[in-house]
Amino acid sequence: MADFRKILVRKRVALVAHDNKKTEMMAWAEQNRAILAQHQLYGTGTTGRMLEEVLDLPVIKLLSGPLGGDQQLGSLIAEGKIDVLIFLWDPMAAQPHDPDVKALLRLCVVWNIPMACNRATADFMLSSPLIHEDYESHQTDYSAYLNRKM
Repeated sequence: MADFRKILVRKRVALVAHDNKKTEMMAWAEQNRAILAQHQLYGTGTTGRMLEEVLDLPVIKLLSGPLGGDQQLGSLIAEGKIDVLIFLWDPMAAQPHDPDVKALLRLCVVWNIPMACNRATADFMLSSPLIHEDYESHQTDYSAYLNRKM
């Protein structure tokens, strides 16, 4: 595993929202359209379609989360093809795909990519000067975990 992964100035930003957070996501995205327009956008299911309509920007649309979209996104993160995740998840509603959501959030930590799970954190991320420049994301060496005997 490399010591770092270069995240380019034009970020690949994944936007995900549970049903009860979709309205909040659309309002947030509309408020931040100028910044989001500078990046490549990805979205799962309905969120991706709604974002494309609200923002009038292209969004690479994956499957709906419960149908595998969260896993598709996790795969893209592991392959180094997603740089930022903004996932407005609903902490009050049980989701049929909760294990997939937890796995997705875990992968963001493993691959050290910025992740926002609420609007305030998303605001801080987009207002950071780092969103407008290349960034070296330091990677943890997990090889010791791979070589452990169970």
